[in-house]
Amino acid sequence: MACPPPRHPSRRQVLVWAGAGAATLALASCAGEEEAPPLPRPGERLLPVSEVPVGQSAAVTTSEGAELVVTRPAEDEVVVLSAVCTHQGCTVRRERENLVCPCHGSTFAAVDGAVLQGPAEEPLTRVPARIESGDVVVG
Repeated sequence: MACPPPRHPSRRQVLVWAGAGAATLALASCAGEEEAPPLPRPGERLLPVSEVPVGQSAAVTTSEGAELVVTRPAEDEVVVLSAVCTHQGCTVRRERENLVCPCHGSTFAAVDGAVLQGPAEEPLTRVPARIESGDVVVG
């Protein structure tokens, strides 16, 4: 008795399997994400205020490894925001007047972290900070 010819999957089965595989890979990549470093402790000195010209921003990494953006809207004012995009955790960077996520294009206001353009729906996390003895200090 001869063996029956091999059955090939239908186009529909192949598409279902491919979709299931893609979903599994997407979920696996999310499961492997590391937790973001903690935000800085009160009293941590981030950088000399002179390194941030009025109207500009500077990227800073804390002693714990958290990535921040320090913006200086006025001579005697600083705003410190987490540089971690609230959409999927990529690091934002200053482009012209705003902070932009290079991964999916979310745009945030540099002066307060507000969402100007999605897909992010939540603003950037604000870190309380002040100018003390010529440095930007958390707290």
